[in-house]
Amino acid sequence: MCGIAGIFHAETPKPVDPVRVERMCDAMVHRGPDGAGVWTDRGVGLGHRRLSIIDLEGSPQPMHSADGRAVIVFNGEIYNFRELRRDLEKEGARFRTSGDTEVILAAWQKWGPSCLEKLHGMFAFALYDLDKRLLFLARDRFGVKPLFMAKLSDGSIAFASELKGLLAHPLLRRKASPEALDAYLAWGYVPDTHSLLAGVEKLPAGHFLLLEQGKAPGAPKRWWDIDFSQREKGSEADLSAQLVHLMREAVQSRMVADVPLGAFLSGGVDSSSVVALMSEASAEPVRTCSIGFDETSLDETAYAQQVAEKFGTAHTAREVGRDDFGAIDALAGMFDEPFADASALPTWRVCALAREQVTVALSGDGADEAFAGYRRQVFHHHEERVRGLLPAGFRQSVFGGLGQVWPKADWAPRPLRAKTTLLALAGDGDEGYASGLSVTTPDQRHSIYSDTFSGLLGGYRAEDELVALMRAAPARSGLDRAQYADLTFWLPGDILTKVDRTSMAVSLEAREPLLDHRLVEFAARLPEKMRVNGSIGKHLLKKCMERYLPGDILYRPKQGFVTPISAWFRGSLAHEARAIADSSTLAQTGWFSPDALKTLAESHISGRADNSRVLWELLMLDKSLDRLGIQS
Repeated sequence: MCGIAGIFHAETPKPVDPVRVERMCDAMVHRGPDGAGVWTDRGVGLGHRRLSIIDLEGSPQPMHSADGRAVIVFNGEIYNFRELRRDLEKEGARFRTSGDTEVILAAWQKWGPSCLEKLHGMFAFALYDLDKRLLFLARDRFGVKPLFMAKLSDGSIAFASELKGLLAHPLLRRKASPEALDAYLAWGYVPDTHSLLAGVEKLPAGHFLLLEQGKAPGAPKRWWDIDFSQREKGSEADLSAQLVHLMREAVQSRMVADVPLGAFLSGGVDSSSVVALMSEASAEPVRTCSIGFDETSLDETAYAQQVAEKFGTAHTAREVGRDDFGAIDALAGMFDEPFADASALPTWRVCALAREQVTVALSGDGADEAFAGYRRQVFHHHEERVRGLLPAGFRQSVFGGLGQVWPKADWAPRPLRAKTTLLALAGDGDEGYASGLSVTTPDQRHSIYSDTFSGLLGGYRAEDELVALMRAAPARSGLDRAQYADLTFWLPGDILTKVDRTSMAVSLEAREPLLDHRLVEFAARLPEKMRVNGSIGKHLLKKCMERYLPGDILYRPKQGFVTPISAWFRGSLAHEARAIADSSTLAQTGWFSPDALKTLAESHISGRADNSRVLWELLMLDKSLDRLGIQS
């Protein structure tokens, strides 16, 4: 795992200052503390920070191909590089190292952009072909590894693994994008379709970009997509056997490393499944770690300990205090852009714990998106059935009418919190899912915007992007479309961003075996009843793991990392909530109505409403603006 950066002059190949590239890389030293390198040529410069995982001494970067005609900087891991190497050697390729980086170079020279289809792994890389005077930028299928890009005033294109790499370039403009801000407040993160800095882009997951000297830059091209339009056939037993085989292969392929390796273990279905399969493949005890909380309702460590004992892992657990908010400033520094998934705090803590013993850790991320494990997906599946049975006019008049008058009772038991469900049933399924996934509604956002900022948006509505994505999805059903949205929008924007930044902040490589593309492609073809069975999501995954895991691990309610931000804003962080309205950097931008922000804070502090999620969004936005020096 590493950090990469570079500069490319497409239309006029100007000299590239190697010191400038070096500074971009040094801004990301946490991603690669084990080594650094810079290479420049006419109109191009590539830089690299290395975290050594495989071929510890023999694969320095930037790396040249055996014939010296191509150069690469690469962040990630290619899990099938040994098989590819053997295939390429049969075709006459020769290798000087034993790692995966040189295999990408040879694959490019043999197959061009089509080489991406042969790579199994997580990656973002920049490859320069000296004969073609062409830069090839590529990102893995799911967006596990990030890549930011910006066109600068001197005509060059700069790129880096993190935004802080671009911020080290003196020509980067620090002006905010109104659309990105609205999207952030809608979702709690800045999705891959935007960057908080106007003019900065993220290379989308499953895309590549070819930049050729002497030609104007083109647009990124999609090289992979997930298809939900097909269906697997077979009995539950047959499909279960196929699933176990694919999971086993995915886990074992990610256990290759020349450094200590372990796993995160929360005690939930997904991480427990990964640990079970790792233990099956390892002669030594698997190193596992978990984070607990000093509040029983938030703590899962007993379940993690149960799994650890079952598989004889070398387990380490650590308790985190309920009031673990002292790291907020550090968190803002990890993400650069505002990031309001509060589970980032415990995720960072468990990454730091893992790094004390290992350099690589396997996680269970991706299974909920691929196999329909989220409660919202299960609800949406059943809501879509209701929509299919009742005419739209009836739903709008009956459910819509009830939804308008039903109180928004966030404090009430879950069965009584029906307002959102009723309103969702009244409308379109894709709109309903987008609404359920969002942190704030358009009306809520505009109620705190200033008139000036609302005008800058010009009718833009963040939810429209997700709705359009779902409607264009290669899918058969509402459940398919919801999962497609989660895999292509939510996963790279929230989950994978969270894991990448928090793990890289402590120089830990996190691997996601349940996001093996062959496994996810299989999951996307499963009949709906194999994904959702009654109220149970991830049905087939849980069934096939019954041979490994007990029922109280497989079938207990999903918990996940929970951070008590509501209580924080009524206690130790109440002053931060009030400062958002009048003394913070955010308050000086002119983007928000001061009176609306004061009302938002006071109504939460007094207990009249639960505004904790939007207050957390605003606090993280304020911290981000402080660090980025963004002009309003």
